[in-house]
Amino acid sequence: MKTLLNNAQLDITLQRLAHQLVENHLSFQDSVIIGIQPRGIFLSDRIVKLVKKITGAAIQYGKLDITFYRDDVNTRDIHVPAATDIPFSIEGKNVVLIDDVLHTGRTIRSAMDALIDFGRPKKVELLVLVDRRFSRELPVQPDYVGHTVDTILTQKVLVNWKEKDGNDEVVLKDKT
Repeated sequence: MKTLLNNAQLDITLQRLAHQLVENHLSFQDSVIIGIQPRGIFLSDRIVKLVKKITGAAIQYGKLDITFYRDDVNTRDIHVPAATDIPFSIEGKNVVLIDDVLHTGRTIRSAMDALIDFGRPKKVELLVLVDRRFSRELPVQPDYVGHTVDTILTQKVLVNWKEKDGNDEVVLKDKT
């Protein structure tokens, strides 16, 4: 197992990502943030908190479950879906989708399919903590990246969050 980001590095990375969002969206008047359930929520919660601290603005923040939009919903061991909570319209808004790890691109495709049920956004951007760039199966590229890592098929990127896992870190682990 190899540590990609320790606690201090993760904090710095989150600060940078939040500042990049503020730089591009300023007051967030026409922008919303939507975290992808389940693990992207830990990242989006942190990013929203940091953006609010930087701007002082109220941020429209939603959480999106994509369980039934996945192309492998019948082949995976899917459990009870998490609640989708988007209490605002995304019609004509700039949407920032947030997930922890970008791997094949299939999760993001599913999220975009699900998002359309809530309106037609003006623009959709993607923020990810870790981009596994050479494992893409679909033409999905992030707009904001915390860390890029080149992996092989037998490796897995694990993002640990203090709230769920007891510590903050990103590790690269062999699947064996």
